[in-house]
Amino acid sequence: MPGSSPQVWLDVFGVRGTHRASALFFMATHRRAVRRLPGVRFAKLLGTGSGETFTMRDADPEHWAILTVVDSDTARSGVTIARPFQQWSRASYESAHIRMRPIASHGSWSGQHPFDSDEPGATPVKPDPDQPVASITRARLKPRMLTTFWHAVPPVVADLTDDPAVAFTLGIGEAPVGLQGTFSIWHSGREMSEFAYRRPAHRQAIEQTRELDWYAEELFARFAVESVEGTYRGQSLSDRVSRKPWSR
Repeated sequence: MPGSSPQVWLDVFGVRGTHRASALFFMATHRRAVRRLPGVRFAKLLGTGSGETFTMRDADPEHWAILTVVDSDTARSGVTIARPFQQWSRASYESAHIRMRPIASHGSWSGQHPFDSDEPGATPVKPDPDQPVASITRARLKPRMLTTFWHAVPPVVADLTDDPAVAFTLGIGEAPVGLQGTFSIWHSGREMSEFAYRRPAHRQAIEQTRELDWYAEELFARFAVESVEGTYRGQSLSDRVSRKPWSR
C-alpha cells in the first residue's frame, strides 16, 4: 500500500509575566529533546513576531512556537505528553495547534528536506481548491544582503497583511536576525495562488530574489490544513481560518 505524507504541526504558545523567562529557558534547552522524541522526523523551536521588517523590533516575546514533522498519530501523542510540550503548556495562558499535510515543498531547511515523504509511492495530498491551505517560507540570509532584504520587505508584508484571502500570518525564526520566515494560512489554495500573480510587490520580490541572490538557503512549502484549534491573542484561530464553522 502506498504511504502517506507526514503530519506537520505548528503549536503556538502564549506566555506572560515571569513565564517569559521560562520561555527563553525552554528555547535554549528543549531543541535537542524534541528532535529526539520517537517518530519525530524534524523539529524546530521558533520565536515569533509580526514579520513586518524581519528585524529585532518585530519580535513578540509573548508568543513562541514548536514546529514538528511526525510519522503518525502515535508519534504526535508522544510529543504532546513529553516533558517539553507539557512545560510549554503549563507556562502558557493560551495556545493554538495547527495540523497540516504537505502539498509541495521546494528548497531545504538546515540542509534537510523536512516535508518530503520518506516512503516510495507515497500518496500526494491534493486538497480541494476551496480548502484552507498554509505556507511556510524560510530563508537564511547572506549577511551582505541584509540591508537590501530589509528594504524590500515592507511592501510585500503590507500586501500579505491586507489581503482578505489571508486568514492568519505569523513571522517565525530560529534567531532574531538572519534566519527569517513566515507562516500563513489562506482561506483557500485558489486564493493563495492568485496572490502570487496579482500583487506587484510580491512579483518584484521574487524577481529580486533571483537577480540579487539574497539567500544562502531557502525553502517554500505549501500544506493542506487539516485542523485548527485554540486561540491566538485571545481570538479563536479556527474562526479566523474558516469563513464558516470549522469542520473535521
